Amino acid sequence: MRTMDTQSLSANNSRTDKSRLPRDERRAILLAAALEVFTAAGYHSAAMDEIADRANVSKPVLYQHFPSKLDLYLAVLDLHIDSLVYEIQKAISSTPDNQQRVHVTIEAYFNFIENEGEAFRLLFESDMNVEPQVRERLNRMTYDCAAAVSGVISNDTGLPKEAAMMLGVGLIGYVQVTARHWLARDSKLSRQQAMELVENLMWRGISGFPRTDS
Repeated sequence: MRTMDTQSLSANNSRTDKSRLPRDERRAILLAAALEVFTAAGYHSAAMDEIADRANVSKPVLYQHFPSKLDLYLAVLDLHIDSLVYEIQKAISSTPDNQQRVHVTIEAYFNFIENEGEAFRLLFESDMNVEPQVRERLNRMTYDCAAAVSGVISNDTGLPKEAAMMLGVGLIGYVQVTARHWLARDSKLSRQQAMELVENLMWRGISGFPRTDS
């Protein structure tokens, strides 16, 4: 009986310590726990109880931050969508050389896979893609990444913005699909081999559009 009381006291103290964390830090812990559960179980099978337990907080604390499971899911999506879009935009603006831009953009996707593989699966293999609020976010992610690419294409080739955007969407979609395929195949190709194949095909395609004199 004494052992059970000690264990109970230890668990209560742990939860009390968690409750004293700054709000942003606690929110980050909740989002990390939610990502693990959503990725492992899928949205519909994921339970808020399990997420709370994994974050070592009470269920009421979890609901203080996120009123519903959908709110929590969307918050996880937003966090990792913003992260991926930022990395793509940063890669494209990191160099004026277009072949290098292709390389660093592909590298950004593969870095995201290696560093945030669970998040990558959540973004591209979710069982919630038909949910309107989820679909809107995923469309925004593709649009924002493609817009960064299309801006360079439009400036360099003189193509109309709509045509440049079509190419941008195509290039971003190609990287996303091939990166997903590489991840799903459990890296039977090395990362370097996969990146070189994707880069060669992308560069041979986009480099065929002549640059303007300016």
